Amino acid sequence: MSAETEEQRRRREQLRCLFDGVARQYDASRQGYPAEIIDAVHASSGIGPGSDVLEIGCGTGQLTRQLAGQDLSLTAIDIGAAMVALARWNVADPRVRFQVCSFEDFEAGGQFDLIVSATAFHWIDPGIGLAKAARLLGPGGWLALISTEERYPEPLGTQLRELWTRYSRRIVRSANQPAWVTQLREADLFGDPVEQLHTMELSLPAQAVLHVERTRATFLNYSEQEQAGFTADLSRLLEPWSCIDLIQEALLSMAPAAA
Repeated sequence: MSAETEEQRRRREQLRCLFDGVARQYDASRQGYPAEIIDAVHASSGIGPGSDVLEIGCGTGQLTRQLAGQDLSLTAIDIGAAMVALARWNVADPRVRFQVCSFEDFEAGGQFDLIVSATAFHWIDPGIGLAKAARLLGPGGWLALISTEERYPEPLGTQLRELWTRYSRRIVRSANQPAWVTQLREADLFGDPVEQLHTMELSLPAQAVLHVERTRATFLNYSEQEQAGFTADLSRLLEPWSCIDLIQEALLSMAPAAA
């Protein structure tokens, strides 16, 4: 995998800390994950009662809630103290241990049967992420990575990309596969990956779409003036809709640790 430049590292470390400042908005606006994806994680990894599971980047507990209550020994970490505080509030399972910590700094007391990360693994140092995950997995352990993307109807989808391009001062295109998909396929540290793409039709109030877009790292990195301008322009784009029908794509890529 290609190494980060110093500028790329600086930007990644800056952006990944921004979500903590909008923890409540994030919690209110972000969707959970399809049950089919969670079922696929269970089926492939073979986890069950007593399994040791590590969740990287738990946020306010969207995925944690779906893993909790299954008698797992679950450790959930996130770099944001406010995010973890909300996750503790949202997840009523005494077997879940929360920790405010980056994955790079995380110190494990043992090995895990499953390491899972949803919409967070791209914030980890690429020189550390997969290698450390492989070290922390026990024999037969699995790494499961999930990403999501919202696909809006036209012409809204194109108009929204143009809006991001204008405020970010760079061309913004539809998201490609996360870099870790290719890296996981090619890494000698893991066996053959299992991949599943799940699409779900959603109908969200226009205000909910506004909140989702306002909790993206790019928006949070704008100045206050830019945030106000973006919000006003996006509100105008959304005016024709009371509800917006969209497609949410969830991509699962998981692989066992190499024997």
